[in-house]
Amino acid sequence: MSARMTTREKQWILYDVGNSAFVLLSTAVVPIYANSLLEAAGQSNIVSTWGYAQTIASLVIALLMPLLGSLADVQGMKVKFFIGFFGTGAVACCALALPLAWLPFLVICVIATIGLNGSLTFYDAMLIDTTSHDRFDKVSSHGFAWGYIGSTIPFIASIALIFLGPDLLGWSAAACTQATFIITAIWWVAFTIPLLSGYKQVHYRVTTDHMAQAVRGTFSELRNTFRDIVRNKPLWMFMIAFFFYIDAVNTVISMSTSYGTQLGIDSTQLVAALLVTQFVAFPCAIAYGKLSSRFGAKTMILTAVIAYLCIVFFASFFLKTATEFWILAILVGMFQGGIQALSRSYYGKLIPKNKANEYYGFYDIFGKTASIIGTFLVATTTSITGNASIGVLSIALLLVAALVFLLLQKDPTSKD
Repeated sequence: MSARMTTREKQWILYDVGNSAFVLLSTAVVPIYANSLLEAAGQSNIVSTWGYAQTIASLVIALLMPLLGSLADVQGMKVKFFIGFFGTGAVACCALALPLAWLPFLVICVIATIGLNGSLTFYDAMLIDTTSHDRFDKVSSHGFAWGYIGSTIPFIASIALIFLGPDLLGWSAAACTQATFIITAIWWVAFTIPLLSGYKQVHYRVTTDHMAQAVRGTFSELRNTFRDIVRNKPLWMFMIAFFFYIDAVNTVISMSTSYGTQLGIDSTQLVAALLVTQFVAFPCAIAYGKLSSRFGAKTMILTAVIAYLCIVFFASFFLKTATEFWILAILVGMFQGGIQALSRSYYGKLIPKNKANEYYGFYDIFGKTASIIGTFLVATTTSITGNASIGVLSIALLLVAALVFLLLQKDPTSKD
């Protein structure tokens, strides 16, 4: 396996650098800003409100992706759907800069999140057109790794603007925060251009009349794909395990800042700790890709699931101060990129390449539906008990379920 990245691989990786800036901003800055809007309107429970907003975004993606994924498997269609969702996300990211009340702000945030996650479905499926089967783990891991480190550049600029802008520029704190949404959107667009300029869809479903035949055959294709998944025991067992463990990963990512805010941790500490997470995640994600070539992707995924189980227990029982939040951020950084990258590449090894978008559409059903359950579970448990720690603890049940299915699944990629 060549150690050098090809031009097409680098172009594909750059989209992770671009979109990760919005992911980081959504994790660290957007919930804090949303909380300030909620407090101004007399609202108080940021964890449940933010959780419900993320649930709605995930539900829309889970419903749309299998259908659109099947259409995108037609020659030339994958990049068109990618552009549509990416463009929607970038425009909505800019729109967050408008002076808004908390409800319209959250609505636009949901639209931006849908645009981001929708583009990622097609982006993930582009991996099989970008590199060879034996390089999936390596390239996918580098995507997440460079996404983590690259996203820190606009993020640091944004944080500097938020903290220094009011004194240096004479802007209000709200105006400085709003400007960060525009900075992030520009970064996102700039690092998407190389992918769009060099991408070619190698694996696709051929039709004589692209859209007409694709639309007519979509539901039949979806039915056949679902039947094929059911018949492929290693695949569906992994998908169920993925459903449970990615729930924990996505929920920890999307709810960490709001959870810390509700615990009373200073916003400066929250943002700084999450920035450190990016720097920790960079080498760890690359290391995960290398370790997978020695121990196998599934073994490394199992390791990360067990680690996340420990992280959830730590967050539930020990996270009280900024120091513990820093520890949590570092632990998450060690395993977050690895489990995401290897899940994406491992799944790509199990599916037929000419129906990648359709299969990744089902992948998104499991991933985004899990996110719906995770954020809804945390939000609802917190609302009922009045204790955010109990809401976080509920994630452990999902991780245990994931471990069971992973241990029962026979790995078809194993060399044994």
